[in-house]
Amino acid sequence: MTGETLVRVLIADDQAMVRGSFRVLVDHTPGMIAVGEAANGREAVDLARHEQPDVVLMDVRMPELDGIEATRQICSAPSMSAVRVLILTTFDLDEYVYGALRAGAAGFLLKDTPPADVLTAIGVVAAGESLLAPSVTRRLIAEFARRPEPERPPHRSLDGVTGREREVLGLIARGLSNTEIAEHLHLSLATVKTHIGRLLAKLRARDRAQLVIVAYETGLVGDRRPGA
Repeated sequence: MTGETLVRVLIADDQAMVRGSFRVLVDHTPGMIAVGEAANGREAVDLARHEQPDVVLMDVRMPELDGIEATRQICSAPSMSAVRVLILTTFDLDEYVYGALRAGAAGFLLKDTPPADVLTAIGVVAAGESLLAPSVTRRLIAEFARRPEPERPPHRSLDGVTGREREVLGLIARGLSNTEIAEHLHLSLATVKTHIGRLLAKLRARDRAQLVIVAYETGLVGDRRPGA
């Protein structure tokens, strides 16, 4: 692997067997290396600060400090601005997804995700992209659709966002990839990427995951059901 840039991965989970399994998976994948294991959220924050991994595989339910708060501390610290967090959990619950995204997580996957897909997700997140399991995105949209309007905080507005950009934003929030958005709207992939770049700038969003949050909080997808 001489001259190869390795994706450095930190694994945070309170179960030793789970940590060990992910470590073996990562260490046996060309181009990746595990740089540490954390048994709780506090250890995850400390190790992330010390090791500066490219990606943290973060469990949600852990002792001392849960994965959501650990994610928030990592993503809000200027000294760890290059560290990306990928949430992995067995709990497909909406409050965890929403909390993780608000905390700054770049992705959210369930632990029953096939190993090959987990490795792909690590690569996607390490490259600066965001990733959400489609099933998680669909459930979160359904949850927002049934909530009463007062529970949607007016965090940001869509002032200045064009009609086409709203369409793109809505499709992002529904879990569509750039290619799927291009096909749905009959646009070129380059045009879709341009719209997304403008959305990131106008909405002061760091990445695709934060665009999803804006779509929820402004009610853009609140009145839609999956498949609508």
